[in-house]
Amino acid sequence: MKHLKVSRIKNGTVIDHITPGYSIYVLEILNEPSNDNIVSLAMNVYGKKGKKDIVKIEDRYPDERETDMIALISPKATIDRIENYIVKEKYNVKLPHEVKGMVRCKDDNCIINKKYPIEGTSIFNKEPTEQWMIVNGKDKPFLKCGFCDGIIEFEEMPNYFIHRF
Repeated sequence: MKHLKVSRIKNGTVIDHITPGYSIYVLEILNEPSNDNIVSLAMNVYGKKGKKDIVKIEDRYPDERETDMIALISPKATIDRIENYIVKEKYNVKLPHEVKGMVRCKDDNCIINKKYPIEGTSIFNKEPTEQWMIVNGKDKPFLKCGFCDGIIEFEEMPNYFIHRF
């Protein structure tokens, strides 16, 4: 069997156990490669528990919002914080109970997707409302809109992230 070796990183992040084929979305969430950081990506590699993707990024650490978004599309992912070639911190991502301002409703008729004032109605919101989704499920989470109860399935989720990085 042949082995592919990817060099270690001195400082940065290793995101492991990503849902197979979803590492591209992780790179979009992290807005990488957007600068001179070295990025390594492995897709559909075999681990002890089956296929997975892996992302390594030098000199970059995800913030809480990015970690929540990674958890939505890859709830079994782990994040390693590397400092001076040593794993200083390792943790499993945790699904948030709800997300605000990260995912838009897939229902075009949902109030959250309408411009103000809403055409053809007497409704006029003086303040825009932030997108709000309730997270349901565990291994393959799905989202339920906090306004219209519309459902976004696990496989569809990356298509509805508010900004396509």
